[in-house]
Amino acid sequence: MTLPKIKTHRAAAKRFKKTATGKLRSYHAFSSHKFESKTAKRKRRLRGTFILSPGDMARLRSLLPYKA
Repeated sequence: MTLPKIKTHRAAAKRFKKTATGKLRSYHAFSSHKFESKTAKRKRRLRGTFILSPGDMARLRSLLPYKA
């Protein structure tokens, strides 16, 4: 008897990527518009991606069974 496949949460799959070491990487929030009101330092720090915290990774394991 084989177990059924677990469905991946497609919205989560599009937002998070797995690193080579198995951690999850995501883009920063608040970095798409209204840049006039943000300081240069804040905009610089919003560039690129960041590694999720262990608590958030644990929450996403059920949404991304084959990625996380």
